Amino acid sequence: MTLNTDYDLIVIGGGSGGLAASQRAAEYGARCLVIEREKALGGTCVNVGCVPKKVMWHAAEIAAVTSGADDYGFKLGDVSHNWGALVERRENFIARLNGIYDRNLSNKDIDRVIGTARFVGDRTVQVGDTQYQAPHVIIATGGEPVVPDLPGAELGIDSDGFFALTDRPRRVAVIGSGYIAIELAGVLNALGSEVDVFSRTDTILRSLDPMLQLSALKALVDHGVVINTHSNTQGLQQQDDGLHVTCAGAEGSDDDNGTDHGPYDTVIWAIGRRPLTADLGLDAAGVKANGRGYVEVDPFQETSAPGVYAVGDVTGHVELTPVAIAAGRRLSDRVFGGMEGRHLDYSNIPTVIFAHPPIGTVGLTEPEAIDQFGLDAVKVYISNFNPLYYGVKEHKVPASMKLVCAGDDEKIVGIHITGDGADEILQGFAVAVKMGARKVDFDDTVAIHPTSAEELVTLR
Repeated sequence: MTLNTDYDLIVIGGGSGGLAASQRAAEYGARCLVIEREKALGGTCVNVGCVPKKVMWHAAEIAAVTSGADDYGFKLGDVSHNWGALVERRENFIARLNGIYDRNLSNKDIDRVIGTARFVGDRTVQVGDTQYQAPHVIIATGGEPVVPDLPGAELGIDSDGFFALTDRPRRVAVIGSGYIAIELAGVLNALGSEVDVFSRTDTILRSLDPMLQLSALKALVDHGVVINTHSNTQGLQQQDDGLHVTCAGAEGSDDDNGTDHGPYDTVIWAIGRRPLTADLGLDAAGVKANGRGYVEVDPFQETSAPGVYAVGDVTGHVELTPVAIAAGRRLSDRVFGGMEGRHLDYSNIPTVIFAHPPIGTVGLTEPEAIDQFGLDAVKVYISNFNPLYYGVKEHKVPASMKLVCAGDDEKIVGIHITGDGADEILQGFAVAVKMGARKVDFDDTVAIHPTSAEELVTLR
């Protein structure tokens, strides 16, 4: 066994947060080592998350445009889609990104080790026959999809398995009702699959504002997705005609949705993710994790062990790629860049669900605002409309926008939008929310016409 003490910083995990932290630290002159168990850098986001998901979403959007092109005077004839060809191009693109990450590390003189790291002592980790020790260690191992312990669960696939599909399944069951479930269901539906979604409750996307929940539910149904609410999945069965989903009604519900659904070619588990901490040996380093395995950190990303930090999904704090990147960079700014007090503010973080149409949200939902400020202090402005794009089209896809304001000065504490372009619209308006904009500031901003975004500055 050899001991290597050549580094100022060891980062466990070559995903978004770990790479961002190591590169920022290297810019300050720190000697850095990144340990990643997979050969491909980039973590979930690049390999089986944000990037391939958005590529598939773009394909779904193109399918929607071509299906209604005749409304704009185009005669395209029969349009077919080659799922396998798309996957090949997508994977080639991801491979190029993996190479870019490799070169970025090399360009900053950051060393890399491929292997599984495990703590064996204070700020000391072991990979194979070598131990590495440094004054600072960052845990950035991310998470993985959850597959439940149910009969036949292994017959289904998770979101990683979705990206391994080389052919489009004809009929699919998506079990779950969060971001991942709704995004995958939308892509599959738009590209021609018959899709059933199973939710344990009476709605989907439960963490979002109620307006967005209803809009997303309606959009899925309008596009032909079957939503099975109050469905408590009991297991999967392989029968002669395909896979079957066995359900019981949710607790307290009289609706059991039947006991058997199917047949399906593919069943996708999209019921959540868990942190990759089980094999890290956290106890050996004195790092505390909560009951679900997430590493406990303070506002400065510091764990219970001095010199050991954690960023990204492994902490359970707003599990989004840009959040991991921002937290990692700010941590290195403080530890290696001398920026005392530098840390990530987790409030008012914008996010988008790439449904069809996309959904954007930042700040407090209406119920959250009422809980925080009181019913009388909250005023809400809402607009429901059909974007101009659909003016000449037979099939309409409505948009909805909501401003949640609080206090006598009507400070904007939440923005919630669904509709074409919501993903791009929200980024700029999130800056305004972060800066403390009021309703009057929006009112005083001249609208850009004709756009959907102008609705946010013309609400009455």
